[in-house]
Order: sequence, then C-alpha cells, then structure tokens
Amino acid sequence: MYIDFHTHIKLSKKTSFSIEYFNQAIEEASLAGLDAIAMTEHFNTENFYHIYEQLDAHYPYREHYYDVNGFKVFPGMEIDVDQKGHILVVGTRTTILELRHRLEPFTEKESFVSFEQLLDWCDELQLLRIGAHPHRESNPLLQHPISLLRRLDAFDINGKDLATYGPSMEQQVRQLATEVGIPVIAGSDTHHPLQFGCVRNKLDREYSNYSDIRTCIKEGRYYYEISDALPLHVKSASLVKKLLKERGDVLIS
Repeated sequence: MYIDFHTHIKLSKKTSFSIEYFNQAIEEASLAGLDAIAMTEHFNTENFYHIYEQLDAHYPYREHYYDVNGFKVFPGMEIDVDQKGHILVVGTRTTILELRHRLEPFTEKESFVSFEQLLDWCDELQLLRIGAHPHRESNPLLQHPISLLRRLDAFDINGKDLATYGPSMEQQVRQLATEVGIPVIAGSDTHHPLQFGCVRNKLDREYSNYSDIRTCIKEGRYYYEISDALPLHVKSASLVKKLLKERGDVLIS
C-alpha cells in the first residue's frame, strides 16, 4: 500500500473546506500512485469540525478510514507545540476528534500545548505520532529534549523541505532519527493536489487499521520513495496555491 503521511486537504488554514476540492485532491493523489493518505490538516484551521461533518455526510467510515471510492483517508492532525515544532498525529475518527477537543484552549500561538502534554495525550489515546519537518528553520524540533523526541514514532522526511533545502535534508533527518532511535517516514506536506507524489511510502501490505500501520513502521516493514520530479511537484503546487489565494476563495469553495 502506498501512503503519504503528511497531507492537507485545504488550500490554507483560512480557506473554507470544499468537498469538491477534496475530491479533486483525492483524484490527484490516486493518479500519483497513492492508495491512502493520512489527512493531517492543521488542528487550528478554520472550522476544523466541518471537515469531518462533510466527510461523514459523503463517505462511509470503515474500521479506521474514510472510504473515498476505494481510496483510504485516515484521520489525523498537524499540531503546533510550545517552543516551536509541529507534530503529526494519526488515529481513529473518535480519538482525533477527542484530541482536537482537548486542544481547544491551545489554538493560539501564545498558548500552544506543551510537547510533553501532547505526548501524554497521544499515549492515552494510542495515537501514531510523527515529528514533522524536524530541521525546518521556522519550526524545528531540535530544541526539545531527546527524552521527548524518543516518544515519537517517526520523523518526517518532508517533501516541501527537500525542495527548499535540497537533497542533504534527507541525510540530516536520517542522522537525527539514528541519534534519537526512531524511524523515518515520508510526507509530501501538500496543500495543493499537484504536490502529491513527490514522496510516498510503500508498506508491506494493505492496511485498514492505523495501529497496524504504526506497528509496520516500528518493525521497518516499509520503505519510502522520493520522486525525481520532486522539485517540479512542489514548485508547481506552490505557484498554483499562490494564484488561487490571490484570486480568492470563490475558485475553491
């Protein structure tokens, strides 16, 4: 099963969720060779709960994923933590919505949740947790204690960062992962469908349960791929995203 662990299905935090745009995104993800995504929309995006209301109205939820015409969409979030850093979490619809409820007092920059508190909640809810773009200059994870970093399930080799910083970023993330003692996975960090396919992970078999995916990662029964066309994927997506934002929500809502 090919899966992308870091995806956004809204153009930006301030953009309204559109089921039409979502469907286009899933179609592009499928054309890019993916079988599944972890839908890690920002936890403080506008009208977060509306996303799940719309998906519940349009698609069946089977085991741990939404079935979008045979394509699997696993619930998740991207969460800002205090002292900088972004954490991707993946779980069931129920546990993701429960975590989002707990994060309600922590949605503003001045009050982001502590990394340790978030990890404690992830333990309680048994969520898969991934350290997103750990070396990104604007939001690194390196300032956090290694004892907390070891509680992550993996680090994110980020498609956007590979395009921004170059191929050396892969080695930097892999070196950090070795020092901490956790695996690495790949996430496109797409906000526009054109970015799908710049990176992807191939799991050893088809999965319908996120906890089995977590075990697969821990046991190393997967590998990730980086597309030779990654710079084109990311640049094209960034340009189109900028154009759509300049022209307004009317084109995507």
